[in-house]
Amino acid sequence: MKDADCVDLLQWALPQLGLRWPGFRKVRRQVCNRIAGRIRALGLPDVAAYRHRLESQREEWPALAALCTVSISRFYRDREVFDCLGAIVLPDLAGAAALRGRTHLECWSAGCCSGEEPYTLAIQWRLALAGRFPQLALRVLGTDVDATLIERARAACYRTSSLDALPPAWIEQAFERRGRLLCLRDSFHQDVELERQDLLAELPRRQFDLVLCRNLAFTYFDPQFQRVALERIASRLRSGGALAIGVHERLPPPPGPFEPWPGCRAVFRLRAA
Repeated sequence: MKDADCVDLLQWALPQLGLRWPGFRKVRRQVCNRIAGRIRALGLPDVAAYRHRLESQREEWPALAALCTVSISRFYRDREVFDCLGAIVLPDLAGAAALRGRTHLECWSAGCCSGEEPYTLAIQWRLALAGRFPQLALRVLGTDVDATLIERARAACYRTSSLDALPPAWIEQAFERRGRLLCLRDSFHQDVELERQDLLAELPRRQFDLVLCRNLAFTYFDPQFQRVALERIASRLRSGGALAIGVHERLPPPPGPFEPWPGCRAVFRLRAA
């Protein structure tokens, strides 16, 4: 499939899915390759025939929506964000939780892909912070709309290239080699729960101290759905809790109850009601 043909299709179709073309511009090859495979599977001759299928058969749109999920992730992605979480945000949240006599710090990774983000949090907490807060345990929920990615996350085995940003000592303590892959040691699995979930359709039932929604809603969703996603996230954050987004993302206006977390780029605090 020619790039120009795929771009034309995406620019036409994405707004009808509540998605924005600018968010897909740099990652379109992943999506275009999937669409090309779908066209072949349907026995269609070209992109024009696939567009006609979409125009005439609404039942094809959910399939296209599934093809438009973007699965690009790695451990400790955007180092400055995780550095700030470890140095400032998590200690502040943990201190507040301890003062209230709580036993768990609750985190949610929305759009967790293959598990790199929630497992990074679990590793960071256990190896860098848990000793300072022995009365607290960390629980991380990772959710993603793609069931295949959730299964990969449960397997928790990765190519070495996806761990490049992790401190070498953390890799040594948290992973074991199995052939060409590095697999998370069982002791780190217990801190992470994984579920298939669509951010716009359903929400976790519990409240969280920290939500990470990075390179998902505020990159790919259109402005209306960005505001919906932000409202839904706010409904699951405790007062004073933190929201981390991608370093190149912005919250949709108006920011509502969120304010920048002092000293941290791309992290926001939920103000008290």
